[in-house]
Amino acid sequence: MGKPHLMGYLVLLCYLKADKVLIHQDNNVVEIVQCRMCHLQFPGEKCSRGRGMCTATTEEACMAGKVFKRDGTMWLSFMGCLKNCANVRNIRWGSYLVNFQCCRGYDMCNERI
Repeated sequence: MGKPHLMGYLVLLCYLKADKVLIHQDNNVVEIVQCRMCHLQFPGEKCSRGRGMCTATTEEACMAGKVFKRDGTMWLSFMGCLKNCANVRNIRWGSYLVNFQCCRGYDMCNERI
């Protein structure tokens, strides 16, 4: 393997290992964050709908939401990219309570919240 090929390979490895990808947009550097996506997941089960990844834009963050019954047991969860995301707890939704948690620190940060 020649030097140019080796350097290209090393650059590719560094790119693939990076936690954050930066792109240039309108002469500004914009951080791109990949988020885990699942539209519907019940406790103890795998993702039922909308499994995959999404890319958070500059106005978005990775989000994980959980819906609880009034007695505190989790009913379902969901995750993905959300515009104007805010951390909120115990929003009333009928007879359920909903929590949202947002992150942007690194790729797939919403898998651990």
